[in-house]
Amino acid sequence: MPQPHTIGFIGLGIMGLPMATNLVKAGYTVRGLDRSPDKTARFVENGGTAVHSCAEAAEGADTVITMLPDSPDVEAVLLGDDGVFAAAAPGTLVADMSTIRPDTARAVAAAGAERGLRVLDAPVSGGEAGAVEGALSIMVGGAAEDAAAAAPVFGPLGTPVHVGPSGAGQTVKAANQLIVAGNIQLVAEALVFLEAHGVDTGAALRVLNGGLAGSAVLTRKGEAMRTRSFEPGFRIELHHKDMGIVTAAAREAGVPIPVGALVAQFVAALNAQGHGGLDHSALLKLVERLAGDRR
Repeated sequence: MPQPHTIGFIGLGIMGLPMATNLVKAGYTVRGLDRSPDKTARFVENGGTAVHSCAEAAEGADTVITMLPDSPDVEAVLLGDDGVFAAAAPGTLVADMSTIRPDTARAVAAAGAERGLRVLDAPVSGGEAGAVEGALSIMVGGAAEDAAAAAPVFGPLGTPVHVGPSGAGQTVKAANQLIVAGNIQLVAEALVFLEAHGVDTGAALRVLNGGLAGSAVLTRKGEAMRTRSFEPGFRIELHHKDMGIVTAAAREAGVPIPVGALVAQFVAALNAQGHGGLDHSALLKLVERLAGDRR
C-alpha cells in the first residue's frame, strides 16, 4: 500500500480506464475525468472518484496523469485557462502518457517548469492488454530525479525506463510506432502470401513465431489477423496520427525512413477508406485488396 497519495487521471478511454483502475487497485486515491459519462461511470464502479473539470482533477493532487488522443488535446488540458497547470500546486508531478509530438512535449514541459511543476512525457506501449494487465512499457522523458519520483506511480501500470530529457519519451514512442506499423504490414503480407499458397496458416504462424521471425505482433495479433478479427485494441485512426508524428520527426532530423514512409501511406489509405475504427492489424485488408481480394 503506498503512502497517502492522490492522483488526478484525465482520459479514461481504451487505455486510460484500465490504467486508472490499476492505480485504484494499488491503493492510490484516483480522481478520474473523461468526456464520456459511460466511461466515468465504469471508473466509479471500479472504485475511482469522478471529477468534472481539469482543475478539480489537479487541485491538491500529488500526481496528475493525462492519457489523451493527440497533441492539441494535451495542450488544451494542461495549458488551458482552467487546465491542469493553472490549478496544480508547485512541485506537482505531471505525467503525460499520451502519444504526442516530441516538440509539443518539450514545449509543455517548459511551460510547466515555469510554474514550478515537474513534467514528464511518458508514453506507453503494450496496447489494451498491457494496460489491463499492468504490463505496459513506459518510455519516460524528463529530469532523472522526476522520473525516479514517478516510478512508484508507474509501477502498477508497467515497467518505466528513463530514456532522456523532455521529449525523449515521445521520440522513443515514435520509433516504437514505426517498428510496430512495419511489423504489422509484414505479418499481413506474409499471411496473404501463405494463404495464396494454400498453407495451414495457424501452423505456419506458430513455427514462424518460434524463430527469428517471431515478434510481439505475431504473438498478440497473428491469430486475430488470421481470423480477420479486427476489434480495436489500438485503432487505425490513432496509428495514422502516430505515423504523422513519425514522419514529421524524421523530416526534422533529416533522417530517411523509406519503408516507414510507405507503411504510413498504407495506414493513411486504410483510414481514408473508412476503416479508422478498426484495430491497426486491419492493415491486412489493404494487402488483400492489393492482391485482388475485395472482401
